[in-house]
Amino acid sequence: MPLVLTHGWPGSFAEMLEIIPLLTDPAAHGFDAADSFDVVVPSLPGFGFSDRPTNGGMNAQRVADTWVELMQALGYDRFGAQGGDLGAGVSTALGLRHSERIIGIHLNFIPGSYRPHIAADTALTPAEQQFAVESAQWYDRNGAYAHLQGTRPQTPAFALNDSPAGLAAWILEKFREWSDCGGDLYRSFSRDELLTNVTLYWMAETISSSFRMYYEGKRAPLHFAQGEFVHPPCAIACFPKEITFAPRKWVERGYNVQRWTKMPRGGHFAAAEEPELLAADIRVFFRTLRTPQVR
Repeated sequence: MPLVLTHGWPGSFAEMLEIIPLLTDPAAHGFDAADSFDVVVPSLPGFGFSDRPTNGGMNAQRVADTWVELMQALGYDRFGAQGGDLGAGVSTALGLRHSERIIGIHLNFIPGSYRPHIAADTALTPAEQQFAVESAQWYDRNGAYAHLQGTRPQTPAFALNDSPAGLAAWILEKFREWSDCGGDLYRSFSRDELLTNVTLYWMAETISSSFRMYYEGKRAPLHFAQGEFVHPPCAIACFPKEITFAPRKWVERGYNVQRWTKMPRGGHFAAAEEPELLAADIRVFFRTLRTPQVR
């Protein structure tokens, strides 16, 4: 089964290096070979070694269209999608715009801009109301980076592109605050992993172009119109130290949720922090969606 893994910010394809072999060759790690995937890990436009967008509008929806073209060029008419952070937004857009191409969607984050269509007379549950309050509080305390990147991206970009120390601070703060590391960054990531990720931004000079997804996302948020719904089967993996996580009812208003897993540990960078847990949940979910083979 083909599967596209989409990273987020301030990550990169390097986040996926440990999870790839667990998905492409599960038998080598003690799991069923029938659960293997053809894994594709592209860099978002303007990240890593991908080209930088030269025109406006490169948002999650446009990236989803690009991924369909990419997978078609690789010979895959239908495929699964997995993502967290910005990758969750791209995977959601795939389900909205290209449901006929998507076998299933696995998310370890619910896009921050996601808003299901809510009829005027619909009463939200207490859990949904609490989530709205807690999300606003989190953004008020921690969301300065997103507001700046989404409104005045060039201002920090010039400074960060000129200072490797500043760039590392801007990025690594997020790895420390959003992961399940208990304040000890090196408990969840090695120095090599962290420096590899920062160096990708530094050497390719992509911190500015990476901010474009925030800028464009503010202009095209994932606010579902009446009748919009992610129809392909969806699995949601909830890691306890994720920055925010919507209650199941809120998610089910816009997604066809077939599996909801509460993980015992892990945070925002699930593929890098807990690759075994994430890979296991992906394998179990997509097992039910595989076409039986004639023997």
